[in-house]
Amino acid sequence: MSDGEHRSGAGAERALDALLGLCPLDALPRTGWLLRGVRPAESIAGHIVGVAHVALALAPRVEPALDLGRVLAIALVHDAPEAASGDLPRPAAEHLPPGAKRSMEDALARELVTPLSEEAAAAWRDCAEGASREARFVKACDVLQLGVRLLALERAGHGGLDEFWEHLAAAGLSEFPPAEALRAAIEGRR
Repeated sequence: MSDGEHRSGAGAERALDALLGLCPLDALPRTGWLLRGVRPAESIAGHIVGVAHVALALAPRVEPALDLGRVLAIALVHDAPEAASGDLPRPAAEHLPPGAKRSMEDALARELVTPLSEEAAAAWRDCAEGASREARFVKACDVLQLGVRLLALERAGHGGLDEFWEHLAAAGLSEFPPAEALRAAIEGRR
């Protein structure tokens, strides 16, 4: 076996281990919904796909143009560490020492995202740093996906979700007018 074949095989093994490590995202619930009595709760994987759908709907409307491939890569990895940590709800995360959640997520991303590809690792770094327009846009899409899910839950008869509406209303989306327009549409249908 050549050195290149050996490295390729080792890379495939590491990628497979990471892919297997990501499988719990399908079954792990979004804890915030569970804490508010929403059953069944949306899975973390369902949320990730929803964020990608929001991004795909809005990104073509953003000026100057975003790198859609980069946006979707960031959307796909933004909650990947939760495959190992679960979805830590905001009330719990607020009680951690400063930087602890970020440190944990970075460590888990090294295990679950970095082995996938350099592109996946770069998308995670971009997401974690939040400095690029693409990363900030995905953060906006993350909040908007919550708004879409919230509207769907209320239409299905779930109540007691006002704190989520407050979170949506407080989100800073002005950098991306299409995101602001979607928030207005969501709130207008309430």
